[in-house]
Amino acid sequence: MEHSKEFLSITDDAKSRVCEITVDQAIERMEHGAQLIDVREDHEWADGHAAGAVHIGRGVIERDIVRTIPDKSAELILYCGGGYRSSLAADNLQKMGYTNVFSLAGGWKAWKESLAPTETG
Repeated sequence: MEHSKEFLSITDDAKSRVCEITVDQAIERMEHGAQLIDVREDHEWADGHAAGAVHIGRGVIERDIVRTIPDKSAELILYCGGGYRSSLAADNLQKMGYTNVFSLAGGWKAWKESLAPTETG
């Protein structure tokens, strides 16, 4: 998907404050308790997602995160299709007081390309 310069501008701004990690780093962190969160749309989640991830869509994550994961020091790794929406969401979670938030570089595309485990449904 080709993104507008305006969208890229706000995601670049968010990425300047968010730590991105690789798929391998995400898997290692998950083995030590990090929670992987898929922020894509419902239909994207249903088509397939990273094994072990929970779904909290980008449109509702700021509303639902405190109820779902109240521990603001919990290690959270967010991903979307390519790493843009997850950076925006991670930036907002940090503004909400979450202190251990990461964005998956390359998102779902990178996850699939690495042959990391996936699920459907």
